[in-house]
Amino acid sequence: MEQDLKPEQQAREEIDKLLSLAGFELRDFKDCTLGDSTPNVARNFAIKEFILENGTKADYMLFVAGKACGVIEAKKFSLSLSGAENQAKNYAYTLPAHIPSYQDILPFVYVSNASEIYFTDLREPNPRARRIFAFHTPKELLDKLSSNSLRERIQQIPALSSQDSKKLRDCQKDAIEGLEKSLKQNKQRALIQMATGAGKTFTACNFAYRLLSIAKAKRILFLVDRNNLGKQAKKEFDNFSPSADKRHFSEIYNVVHLETNHIPTESKVVITTIQRLYSILRGESEFDSAEEEHSAFENEDKETKEVAYNPQIGIDTFDFIIIDECHRSIYGLWRQVLEYFDAFLIGLSATPSKHTLGFFAQNVVAQYDLEKSILDKVNVGYEIFRIKTRISEQGSIIEANAEFQVPFRDKDTRKIGYES
Repeated sequence: MEQDLKPEQQAREEIDKLLSLAGFELRDFKDCTLGDSTPNVARNFAIKEFILENGTKADYMLFVAGKACGVIEAKKFSLSLSGAENQAKNYAYTLPAHIPSYQDILPFVYVSNASEIYFTDLREPNPRARRIFAFHTPKELLDKLSSNSLRERIQQIPALSSQDSKKLRDCQKDAIEGLEKSLKQNKQRALIQMATGAGKTFTACNFAYRLLSIAKAKRILFLVDRNNLGKQAKKEFDNFSPSADKRHFSEIYNVVHLETNHIPTESKVVITTIQRLYSILRGESEFDSAEEEHSAFENEDKETKEVAYNPQIGIDTFDFIIIDECHRSIYGLWRQVLEYFDAFLIGLSATPSKHTLGFFAQNVVAQYDLEKSILDKVNVGYEIFRIKTRISEQGSIIEANAEFQVPFRDKDTRKIGYES
């Protein structure tokens, strides 16, 4: 029975399930013939206790389309994964010479205790582990192997040209430059603070075009919390023309505002509400569009939106997620929806709260607040007067009147839960 299993055995069983869901066939090395352990057919294996060149054993060796491409170091439940990455990296360098592989050094390294999974792509500039929701599917790994890594391509993004800069306000230029600097530093989350009316969506169109055309991003998600904001974003993308091309954005790249629970494979920019995305991840075939007419954060349902792995929606579906009009509640109730994908998260907000800043690891790549926008006459066309009050000069206190869902990690199981 499961409760009689040791913590390491429990972790292995859960990892087996996750790998099966991702599309791998589980095999034991001791039960393989030589031909089985060096697959020469287009099958996707996760071979357990794989014996390496130096006699050590990799907990799992991953084969995609008959060739080795990665290893998994498995730890028992409740055990921290600190230091496990280096052990797994050593396995990547000791593949027996006769084993077919995509590279001499295996590019993909995972460490997991079933509650947590960390992934490293050794092809990336300055590779380091990042937490992911689930294992990549064989197809996702093949896609990665078909070109150089996204993070390597990001390094090739050039500075804005003078022609590009002419179309931008200074605050928009600063936002694009700040974001691209952050991406080149491999920071997973970035926040752009820009006053309402200063052109956040226009700025997003600019950097989305650069990420698609230069960094060759696979797909970008533009996430909103109500349907009318999605319609406005779609119009902005439809009307945007990059300086390097006279065509509109939607004539160059497929932009879709989801009205069904189907994500078109040819789409490059997907605009949807977080409510519909949650429904898609749950595997629901339909979603009532009336549920998208009001903010996701105004409804009375305060339950954390927990997400399970959906094999039909890979974690690599999106390379970048742009979160429009960031709201503090999004990081509690809806946090798992955002963290499902192995994607860079880019927040757009006029008034970020402490919760917003915390979620984006204090990585504010550009700041353009309301006061600056007024001084620049962005939101006003009249004479400007400054009125001083005691509160505006000395500040005030807003009494606590709400609870927020925040993640916490169980010390025994390492699982993440949520509490107010």
